[in-house]
Amino acid sequence: MNKNNIDLSIDFCGVTFKNPFLLSSSPVSNSAEMVARSFEAGWGGVVFKTLNSDTTPIIHPSPRMNGYGYGNKRLVGLQNVEMISDRPLKDNLADFLYLKKKYPGHVLISSIMGFSNDEWAYLAKVSEDNGADMLELNFSCPHMAVEGAGHHVGQAFDLIEKFTATVKQCVSIPVIAKMTPNITDMTEPAMYAKQGGADAISAINTVSGISQIDLDGFIPKPNVFGIGSVSGTSGPAIKPIGLRFISDMAKCEELSLPLSGIGGIETWIDALEYILLGASTIQVTTGIIHYGYGIVEDMIEGLTDFMVEKKIARVKDLVGKALPNLTTTDKFDLKRQGRAEYDLTNCVGCGQCYTVCRDAAGFALEWDQEKRRPILNEDKCLSCMICSFVCPVSGIISYTEMPGTWKRQDACVMDRSLETQIKFQPFNSNI
Repeated sequence: MNKNNIDLSIDFCGVTFKNPFLLSSSPVSNSAEMVARSFEAGWGGVVFKTLNSDTTPIIHPSPRMNGYGYGNKRLVGLQNVEMISDRPLKDNLADFLYLKKKYPGHVLISSIMGFSNDEWAYLAKVSEDNGADMLELNFSCPHMAVEGAGHHVGQAFDLIEKFTATVKQCVSIPVIAKMTPNITDMTEPAMYAKQGGADAISAINTVSGISQIDLDGFIPKPNVFGIGSVSGTSGPAIKPIGLRFISDMAKCEELSLPLSGIGGIETWIDALEYILLGASTIQVTTGIIHYGYGIVEDMIEGLTDFMVEKKIARVKDLVGKALPNLTTTDKFDLKRQGRAEYDLTNCVGCGQCYTVCRDAAGFALEWDQEKRRPILNEDKCLSCMICSFVCPVSGIISYTEMPGTWKRQDACVMDRSLETQIKFQPFNSNI
């Protein structure tokens, strides 16, 4: 198999995408000029920035974003207080017409958010009339302060059903409901969206949070002239949350709707993980904010090479492929155990493994001060693998399964003389 045999196209609600990679509804999809540049770069479609019907004036706070870095890693998270589109509706709709005329093979999804039932219907109609291939209903913007909008709808399940039904009655194009992650169980609101007629679900929107505090003035960032706010966090830091919610919905047989995955996607591996857990399409914002539209080239190349290696010709055959291996912790085979294994050829002698093993794990390492090397007591190793996570050199510490008869000793060393001083009382349920 070679690259010419690979088919990255995907059917999503009866609409064919060139590839599964889309711009999400955000600052990266704010105008026709921007979207056109993304299409030229290779993106398969766009969810245009959420439309405003002009009935409620939109003024963005200034500044509206804060980049959250950690250690040497920049933009692990992005805090934003971005609102929906502040452009006139007629300008956005004119952009729809332009994009569909110039790029008929790319999919245009209109994101809408009403402040009333009639407004939901109006925005849905004008989006379809001006060329939108699909709709995405924004039930999830985390910093909308108006009741009945954004995440306030996403947390009021009857409104999800009501507004979804309203939109479905107005249009003939597919409708996606975008869920908020600021809840416990996403399958429940997704079911309400399905009852309202939704054809698909997208998730997740940004996670409500506070990324940093301005230590000069004790003000949460972004510092908007002396005050901050709980608002939306995106970027790699939220990917585990997004993967969890997508997998929850993909495994829910009662829901059984196509899924569009969002949250912390920067690389082809990130995208593939969402696909393997049930997403058919992928939406990206913070990755583009960090690196630009050009990241899609690496996504396409990386996914293509992976499929060639695995001899999988169609990307649709990867959707949900990891789900059979996703279970609950009570299904783990606890009879099988293992330990860390050390290859110290390239060890730099930093001692971090020794520190964390003693302070947070099994107390299984001693330290050769002269050689500056760890010495593993295999019987005490908990196989937590913390040492491998903190090691600065890749490949030194790996996991190995031990024979079935292998028994682990007590993890922590204590003064055994204390045992004679301790008297244990059996548990009495009648106490």
